[in-house]
Amino acid sequence: MESADRNSGKKRRRTFHYLSGFVLLVIYGGQVCPFLESLTLIELVTPIFLTLLIQYLLSVYWLESKVNKRPYKRQSRFSFQTEMLVFVFGGITVTLFNTFVYGFPPGSGAKLLLAMILMGFFAAVDIGLSREWRLSHELEKQGINIDPDDQFLSQPKKLALFISFSAVLLMGVIFLIISKDLDWLVNVGGEISVIRAQQLILLELGFVVVVLLLHVFNLLASYSRNLGYFFDRETRVLKKATGGDFSSFVPISTNDEFGLMAKHTNLMVQGLKSSTEELKVTRDVTIHSLATLAETRDNETGNHILRTQRYVETLANHLTANPDFKDQLDEQTITLLFKSAPLHDIGKVGIPDNILLKPGKLSDDEFEIMKRHPVLGGEALEVAERHLGSNSFLKLAREIALTHHEKWDGTGYPKRLKGDDIPLSGRLMAVADVYDALISKRVYKPAFSHEKAREIILDWKGINFDPKVVDAFIAVEKRFIQIAAEFSDNN
Repeated sequence: MESADRNSGKKRRRTFHYLSGFVLLVIYGGQVCPFLESLTLIELVTPIFLTLLIQYLLSVYWLESKVNKRPYKRQSRFSFQTEMLVFVFGGITVTLFNTFVYGFPPGSGAKLLLAMILMGFFAAVDIGLSREWRLSHELEKQGINIDPDDQFLSQPKKLALFISFSAVLLMGVIFLIISKDLDWLVNVGGEISVIRAQQLILLELGFVVVVLLLHVFNLLASYSRNLGYFFDRETRVLKKATGGDFSSFVPISTNDEFGLMAKHTNLMVQGLKSSTEELKVTRDVTIHSLATLAETRDNETGNHILRTQRYVETLANHLTANPDFKDQLDEQTITLLFKSAPLHDIGKVGIPDNILLKPGKLSDDEFEIMKRHPVLGGEALEVAERHLGSNSFLKLAREIALTHHEKWDGTGYPKRLKGDDIPLSGRLMAVADVYDALISKRVYKPAFSHEKAREIILDWKGINFDPKVVDAFIAVEKRFIQIAAEFSDNN
């Protein structure tokens, strides 16, 4: 449907140029050439009408098919060239007709040929730009990109040629009109006042300038539309890439510097995508290795980090429906919570083995040493932030490591934070970590059932845990049971 609309628009554009060209040639043919002025209306109109009609039919039903068979990157330029040639041959045809049938001198034919070239130039440029715009949409829709040449006629050169050619043609037409008017003034002599003569001449020149300016403005509008299309897609892709989305590409549909810019933009985005994916893989492997290292020195198993990160993710996804948390838990943040959760106990690497691996209950002094692991983990990740630069991942990882043992009533450690002063990441991790510790077997205790763990967490609601996070836990407890079963230590 869109393609049909664009084809219809292309035919309307061509029809407009041919009809306006016909009207202007008929009206102003006699104004620049006394020989044309001597013809009757039928004699003047017939050859011009038939020539333009044949040109139009030739362009629509034959040359258009030839253009469509050309490679995509050659079509716009070939469309301009063929349309221009059609008008040139049309001008030559009318000139030869008037020369042999009416005996016009070569100078008279040159004036008509110049007018045909001028009309053809504006029509050919506009139709070429229209094809470029239509082709860009079709290639984007089909997902096809052209491969632009390294050598091409640049946009500044095209613009310089357009301005130069337009100026030469405009000056030529104005010169012919002035020349004709001077002859007219000589012939009429005293039959008309000077003021009236001035008015007629200025009206004539004004009309020509207005018509030509309208053509120029139309071409500027067509050119601006094409530029707007390219810059819109270029800007859209660059904005997405700036935000970390490397899934979009700029359609490459022109064989010029814009096509080359689109090509290299796409190569840059693809390179950033590959580099980013490689960095993400490296990051994830590093996180998993560090977390596993911490777990191997503890009485807990490697599946503990797999379960807890999924508990955190489940709680966060549920809380996105809560207006109090919606702004804090976008999709990217939840992903980072999932990635950084395994580092919650990274500080245990700094706890002596005789305490970390003790099979029985810790003494008060030993427990004080154990309580240092959030600080050790936070400090280690803070060092990483200083060396690697602050980013959302390291920030969340440090928050979780430092605050997952803080309690809602302010009796936790290491900073005795209270209520909303505890980062949301730490509050989520607190419920996830305690739940998993309760349902898991340890050397100092048996594994509790889900029901027992649920009861304990409810008892600690508003004491150890954020009440809203506990409510979320109750709402998604079936998912917690599924995660515990799927990543059981016995699997």
